[in-house]
Amino acid sequence: MAARFEASLAELVELPKLGVTDLDPLLSEEIGTWRERFAWDFRPSADLLRRFLQIHSLYGYALTSGSQIIGYAYQVCEGRKGLIGDFYLLRDYASPSYEMLLLGAMVGNLTQTPGIRRIESQLMLLNMPITQPLPSGQHLRRHDRYFMDIPSDAVRKLVSHSPSVRVSYQPWADRYQEETAHVVAAAYRGHVDSDINDQYRTIPGARHFLTNIIKFPGCGNFFPGASVVALDETTGRVCGVCLASMVSQSAGHVTQLCILPAVRKARLGYELLRQTLLHLLEAGCSSISLTVTCSNVEAIRLYESIGFQTTATFPALVWEGF
Repeated sequence: MAARFEASLAELVELPKLGVTDLDPLLSEEIGTWRERFAWDFRPSADLLRRFLQIHSLYGYALTSGSQIIGYAYQVCEGRKGLIGDFYLLRDYASPSYEMLLLGAMVGNLTQTPGIRRIESQLMLLNMPITQPLPSGQHLRRHDRYFMDIPSDAVRKLVSHSPSVRVSYQPWADRYQEETAHVVAAAYRGHVDSDINDQYRTIPGARHFLTNIIKFPGCGNFFPGASVVALDETTGRVCGVCLASMVSQSAGHVTQLCILPAVRKARLGYELLRQTLLHLLEAGCSSISLTVTCSNVEAIRLYESIGFQTTATFPALVWEGF
């Protein structure tokens, strides 16, 4: 009853009704939270949100208590899919009841949006316990994910291993993007991550996914200098790739590691990841991270064997069938 009373004190406001500076106190705290929890510089993303606010093109809800904005979430619609792009409440108000109120409003709005048949979101800053029921649970699939990072000393100790297939390693170049889209679609066919992100299921979707991580700051600033492509020496085609970004001046992030199914057992993933980690270290990174789905046991085994440690768990949520 107390939680219900608490949530009743808050009100929802549509984001387009806000002024460009109305979210500034909240964004300022969120920037600090991303830095403290994940060594992540959220300022470029916050600046992008302010620009969309300025032209009244940021859609979603703010949560208010009295005259104070205590939380917000925004949405993006892509064809038949809605994305909850960010979700944050001030620390003093980040209770399950407030989070449920805001998340429920977002899900409810998207399920009522004409043409939307699927909703995806990865909520890295959600504070609700794993056991907490979530809105529209009858239409929800939840896949928890780990945020992992690796100490720089562990990276320096990694030893080069030649895979059991003949490959050459090349730094990332735009000419590899189309072949990489084919590798992504093949690597994730039937994989749990293709349920979390349906862009993995098709080559056009994989193209769109790659464009997003290369051109936009959601996963940091793409860093071609630490992104490595493996070419099959027989065919000259891309058979594996490890992509990286800079999420702050001193922190790197592995945004993608995928291998063609035909060469998945050749220890190519280890060597691609090792090279990317070393390049990030050489670029001045004192922190390197990645995310992985908890049920992806094989990938987790690889990351832990290299020296990655889990520092946070967060939900990846998919609503369908509404």
